[in-house]
Amino acid sequence: MAARRRAVARASSKTGKASKARAKATKSRARPTATVNTTLKSMDDGQVRWIYQTMRRIRRFEETAEEAFKAAKMRGALHFYIGEEATATGACAALEDGDFITSTHRGHGHCIAKGARMDKMMAELFGRTTGYSGGKGGSMHIADLELGNLGANGIVGAGIPIATGAALGSKLRQDGQVTISFFGDGAGPTGAFHEGVNVAATMKLPVIFLCENNQYGMATHNEFANAAPISARGPAYSIPSPKIDGNDVFEVYETVKEAADRARNGEGPTLIESLTYRHKGHTVLDQKNYRTKEEIAEWVARDPIERFRTAVSSAKRMTAKEFDAIDADIEREIENAVSFAEASPWPTLDAIERDVYAE
Repeated sequence: MAARRRAVARASSKTGKASKARAKATKSRARPTATVNTTLKSMDDGQVRWIYQTMRRIRRFEETAEEAFKAAKMRGALHFYIGEEATATGACAALEDGDFITSTHRGHGHCIAKGARMDKMMAELFGRTTGYSGGKGGSMHIADLELGNLGANGIVGAGIPIATGAALGSKLRQDGQVTISFFGDGAGPTGAFHEGVNVAATMKLPVIFLCENNQYGMATHNEFANAAPISARGPAYSIPSPKIDGNDVFEVYETVKEAADRARNGEGPTLIESLTYRHKGHTVLDQKNYRTKEEIAEWVARDPIERFRTAVSSAKRMTAKEFDAIDADIEREIENAVSFAEASPWPTLDAIERDVYAE
């Protein structure tokens, strides 16, 4: 046991040093204020408000879900996206209405950014019939085909080949649509990653593989799981593979927009590594004892919502009063979502086998 504790301590020390080096590297490549302002100037007021509103919706939805879980109002696993809001929001802001996404087990942010209704999402988490999957799928199985959300997925990396298939369909239909596959760094070692990216690159499919590198796959640091950075793999498939600051919504937006334009022009896929961080543990029950308090605090200080609010305020695009008004609207929306979920019926016993077999 003593030997094991020493091994764990050495690993934790190595992880802590590595995380400091990564944080320093990310800081050194932060975008200049002038570049941020150029992107901000290109956006109209509606876009700017939508970005803030979307990131705040994601944050408050998940904070409320955590409160409900701890109050024993819902069951199952919850994988929080808090801290990563800029990636989903910036990416979906760069898409067109007809475009598609595939999501992950940590998919609340993707769903909301793609336009999902928070009341139906909350009802699904509460296990009620009015949820997106009739209360039988839960947090990891929310989809809305009408919005182009092809679904969250409890299997790590499983959304990648689905996105490749959706992109193949778009190419055959010649409909100009693009698909984004959101996946985490934990999917990097999977066969699905290599198979999906290789097929897409070979056939020049209109798909964007967007890795949300939040540093950890469960409790395993990405450097222990991946032999090389995700972004270093692009040349093997002859596709672009930029590495970006995933907490900078402007950089995410610009990078995804460029990748989407490239895909629509028939130039094939792009692999993007978005460096970000989950403030919470792997699940709602995770004690986070594989991370140092200093590491968590350093990333929390780079909160994407606060960074956006500071940039927008400095550019005088929104006032504190306007931010507060959006926050108040979201609080009402969240309250209504919880009320809707709690008032909705439970699935009946005769629905247990429904949706299992074709009817």
